Amino acid sequence: MQEFLTVLPPEKAREIYFSRLELKPLGVEQVRLENALGRILAGPVVAPVDLPPFDRAIVDGYAVRAEDTYGASEFAPRRVRVLPGRIEAGQVPGVQVNSGEAVAVATGAILPRGADAVVMVEDCQEEDGGLIIQRAVVPGAGIAFAGTDIARGETVLWPGQLLTPPAVAIIGALGLAEVPVYRRPRVAIFSTGTELASGGKPLPPASIYDANGPMLVAATKDLGCEPVFFGIIPDDFSAILAVLEQALREADVVLLSGGTSKGVGDLSYQAVRRVCRPGIIVHGVASKPGKPLCLAIHEGKPVIILPGFPLSAIFSFQEFVAPLLLRLVGRSLTPLPRLRVKISLPIHSEPGRQEYIPVRVFPGREGLAAWPIAKGSGAVSTFNLADGYLVVDTLEEIVPAGAEREIVLLTPQLMPADLTIIGSHCVGLDLLVGKLHQQGLRVKFLAAGSSAGLTAVSRGECDLAGIHLLDPKTGQYNVPFLTPDLELLPGYRRMQGIVFRRGDSRFEGRTVEEILQYAWQDPGCRMVNRNIGSGTRILIDRLLQGRRPAGYEVAVSTHHAVVAAVVQGRADWGVAIEWVARQSDLGFLPLAEEHFDFAVGKDRLTRPGVQAFRELLQDPETRKELEAFGFLLSEVATD
Repeated sequence: MQEFLTVLPPEKAREIYFSRLELKPLGVEQVRLENALGRILAGPVVAPVDLPPFDRAIVDGYAVRAEDTYGASEFAPRRVRVLPGRIEAGQVPGVQVNSGEAVAVATGAILPRGADAVVMVEDCQEEDGGLIIQRAVVPGAGIAFAGTDIARGETVLWPGQLLTPPAVAIIGALGLAEVPVYRRPRVAIFSTGTELASGGKPLPPASIYDANGPMLVAATKDLGCEPVFFGIIPDDFSAILAVLEQALREADVVLLSGGTSKGVGDLSYQAVRRVCRPGIIVHGVASKPGKPLCLAIHEGKPVIILPGFPLSAIFSFQEFVAPLLLRLVGRSLTPLPRLRVKISLPIHSEPGRQEYIPVRVFPGREGLAAWPIAKGSGAVSTFNLADGYLVVDTLEEIVPAGAEREIVLLTPQLMPADLTIIGSHCVGLDLLVGKLHQQGLRVKFLAAGSSAGLTAVSRGECDLAGIHLLDPKTGQYNVPFLTPDLELLPGYRRMQGIVFRRGDSRFEGRTVEEILQYAWQDPGCRMVNRNIGSGTRILIDRLLQGRRPAGYEVAVSTHHAVVAAVVQGRADWGVAIEWVARQSDLGFLPLAEEHFDFAVGKDRLTRPGVQAFRELLQDPETRKELEAFGFLLSEVATD
């Protein structure tokens, strides 16, 4: 048995674990056709009939012998005798077409004996018991012959094939009411952690909502399994043990999340070690995120403990659980597509562990550019934002900016965006992007800060960059930072200020200088800073003039994160926009009215997405909604 301290490379861990399991479908069952969608076919579908089952007309017209139409044209029509009646779809013909004769037929009707073509009704007309044909046809024209689509005895679907709507249509057309499919694996899922709470209820203090449980239910269902969610189990050994034993009795696979590290409070792996036979096969994988992954077996059943952090859990599922489940489902293992891109920012990696870096891809002037999404393994939103991920080898310490690398895509193909935005985040920008999505535009946005956004738009890696950069020399926003190939699209103004908890005598009723002086002198008065490269950080550094109050090194990337730190008491003050402070009922001392504008490459000005964005800024209803946030649109943008 591999212990946790014997950390294995991902490929080796997967090889060892899978070699101990019998990874094949769990059985076959017959399902009605109406229930077959999304199932995996367990046997070949062989056509019991020809399709079509008879020679049939595929146009409305007249069944004829082709030789009777040769030479016919608008100026030299041919004439044949019309037999009485019309052959309808679903009707067995009671006539035979001989030389010099024709009979009317409907689309889908059986072709009568003797006829070898159908003249379209548009190319002929009846006259005095005869048919005037104005266009020649060849044998087989206007006809679908029996078995030309599918021949009797032909295999049309194969084992392992996913039953899609077109596949179900084929089965229905062949007259089959049932099909053999592989049994869906039952996957037991539960989350562990006393700090976890279920959605739909107020969040208790010191708690977080469970993300892994819903994610695993959705992911296993998406792969064609039958998830059984046992809920959230607190950090109680007896409780975890009881649920684990029930899950092992009722399911084919057991997935837990949390409690897989070697800490005193990590109980999941201890419960697995107690119950499962042969037990833990691998505990610890040399990957980031996902190191504390635990792979176990109980009497042939896979038992996997995923890390508690959502991003770690998602990557571990992608790399270890999904391939396993696909084999049990009976689906073929299709490698995710790969794409060569240029890395936009340097990536520093920890040697000794294979690291997965989620990235968002933007089209640049010199090809596709990948921007790393750095939010940490506890972030839930990272995988949702990512187009793919870069695998950094265990021996690499840095991937330099500009390096060309291959990334793994998370979807079959990279969908082009109508508008790409990189730069600073703002609730006003959220509003604008949401409205563009409602208009049917696909917008791709990455919050990377004003400076990174300006770099991206200068390199042609996005259409717009949201910026609020203050030039310390001129006191002017944004304009001094533009290059000749960029143009400023005026956005709106918003008030930045010092935020603090109401009633705090260190801030309430004091001036900005008094607050800064107090914060500088009192090490117990902590600030929360903003990330380097953001417009707010430039404003803060200008305000502090080289001073470093307590908490200066703790930097967060959004106004909401600043407010959260103050509300929760982890910091006493910070700088954020007024609207976010008011939302949390914090005290607010105005500092400066900053300009949140958009830099756009001059070569992108005529793009439909950029035009739609400009029009949205001028829309009266949009202006009212922005003003409700306390934002004031710049005059140029509202002309």
